[in-house]
Amino acid sequence: MPAPPYKMWEILERARTGPFCEDEAFTMDRFMPKMQEVIKKYGIEYDPATPIPSDDALADAVWQAGVEFFLEVGVLCVDTHRILTFDESEVREALYLIPGQYTVGLGKDSCLLRCRDVEDEDPPFVIFSPDISCDEELFLPMCVAYLREPLADGFCAPILEESMGLKIKAKTPTELAGSMEHAMSLREAAKLVGRPGIFLVAAGTAESDVGQISISSSDWGVRTSDSRLVGGLTELKIDNALLNKAAHYQQFGCFTGSLTGPIFGGYAGRAEGTAVLQVAYHLMGLLVHQAHYQMNFPFHIHYTSGTSRELLWVASASHQAVARNSKIISVSNGFLNAGPATEMVLYEAAAHALTSTVSGANLWEAAPARNKHKNRATPMEARMAAETGHAVANMRLSRKEANDLVSKILDRYEEQIADAPLGSEFRECYDVRTSLPSEDYLGLYRRVKEQLATLGLQFPY
Repeated sequence: MPAPPYKMWEILERARTGPFCEDEAFTMDRFMPKMQEVIKKYGIEYDPATPIPSDDALADAVWQAGVEFFLEVGVLCVDTHRILTFDESEVREALYLIPGQYTVGLGKDSCLLRCRDVEDEDPPFVIFSPDISCDEELFLPMCVAYLREPLADGFCAPILEESMGLKIKAKTPTELAGSMEHAMSLREAAKLVGRPGIFLVAAGTAESDVGQISISSSDWGVRTSDSRLVGGLTELKIDNALLNKAAHYQQFGCFTGSLTGPIFGGYAGRAEGTAVLQVAYHLMGLLVHQAHYQMNFPFHIHYTSGTSRELLWVASASHQAVARNSKIISVSNGFLNAGPATEMVLYEAAAHALTSTVSGANLWEAAPARNKHKNRATPMEARMAAETGHAVANMRLSRKEANDLVSKILDRYEEQIADAPLGSEFRECYDVRTSLPSEDYLGLYRRVKEQLATLGLQFPY
């Protein structure tokens, strides 16, 4: 069966011709009342004792609520004040046509990106990503450090804020220069570590549609074997620039990832609504963004992180809903509270990966220090998540066993979430010349890994 797009131009035209609606009315009169209605109708209820629920009926209810919510609310284009609406037959058609897997990357470095089942015995596809900005001189060493990690199936590089000493500003020549530097340096790093064909998600430096279009080049930039991301606006909204990206990615021929982050404590409410909204975002990514996979990062409105008890439940319930009811390829993005070279950040990485893997998701790891601090990320946090994800699959953990284990891990860091330690910058715990971690951080990593093993996590090596 074909890959997306599904009726691309017919659907994108709805951003021009759909029902008229202002932003505030869409949120207050359409989005919020319907969310409360579906939560009540389907009896969805968060249980803090089970951050990883094992109730199939709950997962199916979250799916059904998400589908009904998406069909009734639609997606608002804020530039045209028009709602993109869909009927049930279109959703069913798109879900039926999903291949469920793609070969990504090139040559010896290519691998299979596929949808996963709840309690899947195959390990997750893991995309390593620092999810932060970095100094220009650190870009290449950071990329090399991440790309040399053996469990990295794909990689998304840090974001540049300066190029050739100039501050990058979106939609100006400096963005084009920075985006080109990002794409070329990323390809160089992949070659240096002997993985020239690895699946790359690029380029975060290209914030605008113009920036993304400028780096489409299989010779030196983003290739058709690589991926690009297109995001959304809060909540269930898009604009013309985002639609430009979606259309260009399809025409260029690369893989599209839909990047969405429902806010816990925002318009969707608390855990129940955030989980329902995450399902709706999967459908938005499939039909509006025409995406090949969905990358999700539900986060807390105060902490901008996703490893609290409530947010782990959101990730688990929503990924189970998607995995049980579709072939959508879903990727769970870890947003961690603590910074690098701390015990807490490694426990958080393990908790997020454990929860996501057993619930049927692939992994995108990780954003330390709440994704807010320049240069403050290392591959060690992603390594812990990846090793945990592989352990969960190899152990064939059930959701109940995983819930018992994650509850023990939460005991190690839950009380520190509000004042999580900031940790260290990359250059403080990695040798910039060799792109290798310090002995101190390696020692800390081993100690936390041993502690996780005593709790019951059986690492493959």
